[in-house]
Amino acid sequence: MNDGSPLIEARGIGKRYPSTVALDEVDFALRAGEVHALMGENGAGKSTLIKILTGAELRSSGTIEMAGEPVDFADSGAAQRSGVWAVHQEVMVLPNLTVAENLLIGYQPTRMGLVDRAAMRAEAAKTLASLGLDIDVDQPLGNYSVATRQLVAIARAVHANARVLVLDEPTASLDAREVERLFELVRGLTARGTGIVFITHFLDQVYALCDRITVLRNGRSQGTYDIAQLPEVELVSLMIGKTLEAAIARPVAEAESDRPVVARFRGLGRANMVEPFDLELRAGEAVGAAGLLGSGRSETALLMFGAQKPDTGTIEIDGKPVRVRSPGEAARLGLAFNPEDRQTDAVFSTMSIRDNVAMALQAKRGWLRKIPAKAQQALAEKYIASLKVRTSGADKKIGELSGGNQQKVLLARWLATEPRVLMLDEPTRGIDVGAHAEIVSMIEDLRESGMTLYVISSEFEELVVYSDRISIMRDRRQVGMLTGRPVSVSQIVSEIAGGVRA
Repeated sequence: MNDGSPLIEARGIGKRYPSTVALDEVDFALRAGEVHALMGENGAGKSTLIKILTGAELRSSGTIEMAGEPVDFADSGAAQRSGVWAVHQEVMVLPNLTVAENLLIGYQPTRMGLVDRAAMRAEAAKTLASLGLDIDVDQPLGNYSVATRQLVAIARAVHANARVLVLDEPTASLDAREVERLFELVRGLTARGTGIVFITHFLDQVYALCDRITVLRNGRSQGTYDIAQLPEVELVSLMIGKTLEAAIARPVAEAESDRPVVARFRGLGRANMVEPFDLELRAGEAVGAAGLLGSGRSETALLMFGAQKPDTGTIEIDGKPVRVRSPGEAARLGLAFNPEDRQTDAVFSTMSIRDNVAMALQAKRGWLRKIPAKAQQALAEKYIASLKVRTSGADKKIGELSGGNQQKVLLARWLATEPRVLMLDEPTRGIDVGAHAEIVSMIEDLRESGMTLYVISSEFEELVVYSDRISIMRDRRQVGMLTGRPVSVSQIVSEIAGGVRA
C-alpha cells in the first residue's frame, strides 16, 4: 500500500539547546505502508527527531505536515490524537493491570459513568485478534514477556487508530522467534497502510524489514535511500564517517606465555550456576568469553568479582591466595567489573557524570575518606577528555547521555580505580556503530597499556579483533580455549557447537 504519498513529512527541522545544536536542517518523510529505518550513531539526533515528531519536544525551526496539512504538536497527547504513536525500548505499560486494561487505557468503554469491563475485555480481544495475536486479556500484563508487552503496546496504538508508529529499539531484548513474531505484526500493519519508523542497532534487521533508510550524523541528514541502493558497508560509512574496517581493524600482537599471571582462578564454580573452571589472566592480554545466551559467561564474571559466592575453588592475585567475598573486596584487590545491564546495575541516571565517575574509587577508598569535590571534578574532566564523552560538562546527568556515552562514563568509573583486571560484560551492546568502534579501540588501547581484560561479548567478530585467547562457554561450563593467531568466527561457532572440553 506504499503509494509514495507522505503520511508525515518534516522539512528543515532544527533543534537548538543552550550548549549544542541537536538537529540542523533535517528532512524526513514517512510514506503510507512503508517501514522506514532511522539510522545513526548515538548522539546523531535520532531521539531528538523522534521526540519532535511525536510531540515530546518542540522544534526550534522547520515545519511538519500530515497528509499535506501543517501540524504543530504541543505535546505527545496531541500527536497521538493525530495518529502519531511511539513504542520505546523501555515499554511503558502497567504490569499490575490486565492486558485489556493496558490496551484500552484512556479509551475504556463506559456504562452509566462506570467502566464497562465486559465490553472492555471484548474490545481488547477483538483488537488483538485482528492483529493475529492470541493473548489472554484477563491476565496481568506483568505475567508476560517483554516481547508480549511490546505487542500489547503496539496493539494499544493500533486501537487508537495510529497512522504513524515509531518503534524505538523494539528488538533489543527479544530472541529470534520473538523478533520474527514482531516482524509479522509490522508487515501486517504496513499492509493496512500504517507507516512505521524503525530504529535499531541491528543492521541485519534493517535489511530484512525496511523499505527505505534515512541516515543522521552529528545532527545532520546524510540522505534517504531505498534499501536496495545502500549496501551495508556504505550505510556504516555514512553513519560513522569512515569505514568500519578502519575504525576497528588494528594489528594485534601474539599473546606472550611469559607474561606474569595477574589473577588465577582454580576450580571456581557454583552449583546450578557455573561448573568449576580454571583460568589464568596475564598482564597486558585480553581474554574473550564467547557462548550462547545462558552459557554461563556472565555468571563466570560474577563469581570472579565476588558478586556471587562460589561453592568451590580458589583465587590468587599476583600468586598470593585471596578471598573475594564481595565486590568491595574485589575492587580493593584491583578487580573491576562493568555489568551487561548498565541501566539496572550500573547507571545512576539522576546523578551527574562527575558523581558516577567517582563512585567506584570512593567505594574503594572507603566512604569515610571523602574524595574532595575539586578532585572529583578533575577526575571527571580527565576521562571526559580522554574517552571523548560527548557532553556539555561533568555536571550533566548521566541519564541524559546516549547509550554509547553512558558506557564510556562507566568505563571511566572503573579506570579511575586503576584496576589490575578489568572485566567487561557486553561492552558494546545497545550502542551505535560509531560508539561501538570507539569502545573496541579503547579495549585495544587498555590492553596495549598493560591492563588485563576479560571481555564477554556476543559479537564474535568483535572478539577476534582484540582477544589473545577466547574462552568458549557452553551449558554453564568452559568447554574450550582458543589460542594463537588468527582466530576466526567460524572457529568460535564450531567450538560452541561441538562442546570440546578445555
